[in-house]
Amino acid sequence: MTEQFKDKPYNDYGQWIRQQFPFRVQKISVDAGFSCPNRDGTLSHGGCIFCDNRTFNPSYCQPSKPIAQQMEEGKAFFRRKYPDMKYLAYFQAYSNTYAPLDVLKQRYEEALVVDDVVGLVIGTRPDCISDELLDYLEELNRRTFLIVEYGIESVNDDTLRHINRGHDFECSRRAIELTHDRGILTGGHIILGLPGEDRDENVRQASIVSQLKLDILKIHQLQIIRGTQLADEYTQKPFKLFTPDEYIDTCIAYLERLRSDIIVERFVSQSPADMLIAPKWGIKNHEFTNRLVNRMKELDTWQGAFKSKKVKE
Repeated sequence: MTEQFKDKPYNDYGQWIRQQFPFRVQKISVDAGFSCPNRDGTLSHGGCIFCDNRTFNPSYCQPSKPIAQQMEEGKAFFRRKYPDMKYLAYFQAYSNTYAPLDVLKQRYEEALVVDDVVGLVIGTRPDCISDELLDYLEELNRRTFLIVEYGIESVNDDTLRHINRGHDFECSRRAIELTHDRGILTGGHIILGLPGEDRDENVRQASIVSQLKLDILKIHQLQIIRGTQLADEYTQKPFKLFTPDEYIDTCIAYLERLRSDIIVERFVSQSPADMLIAPKWGIKNHEFTNRLVNRMKELDTWQGAFKSKKVKE
């Protein structure tokens, strides 16, 4: 194990974020009522075949409520345990740069004036940015903590077409570069196990993701959610999904080939049980991460180990 990864065998977001602030911080999800070009007919209707935003929106997160109210209700939940907590407003639902600039400014600024909010995390699509927006985000970044995260999902254009993503990988690469070059912390989101992508294909993508100007990466397993087009595909013709051990093996191989300075925020997502068709692992997120870490320590491997250890393909 290298000195860089003496605590965890990967560049852990939790450890990193604690170094960014002199106090504990927590994301609070916000639904600002934005849509998506993949839903409103600009590109298509129905969205990506795997998507249902209800899987990660907390109950207080309703677009009918003002952003300040959503933030206060979210704060009330965490304040009971951590009264001195500070917060990041997480614009998570749908595409949070998909609106006229004056609307975006109003929504972001509304969140920032809430007491104890110390920054923003803005989740969006790589085809929903512009130079005008980046000018504003660059200015915003100078006065508050800011992360912009893009849904990449896959680097394989055949996969992106299959899942009705509406953009290609080059679009992601370009958006990430433009954002990072403005000095803005830039994140990406990848799903492992998408239809047509096996372990080898997922692992192959790690070196491509490493070439992006990414600061932060979120990874999670494919989940089949009731009511989605993907659920219809899976019901009609089930395809291979990872078991927990297979997914741990895939994540480890992926991490070994991932650039060592990329901050890894997560490996798994947990959808509500009543919405989830498969895979039903019965493992909480932290339990999975503990198993992953223990396995990596057993193997004496770490993020970026492929270059230094010449890990076998």
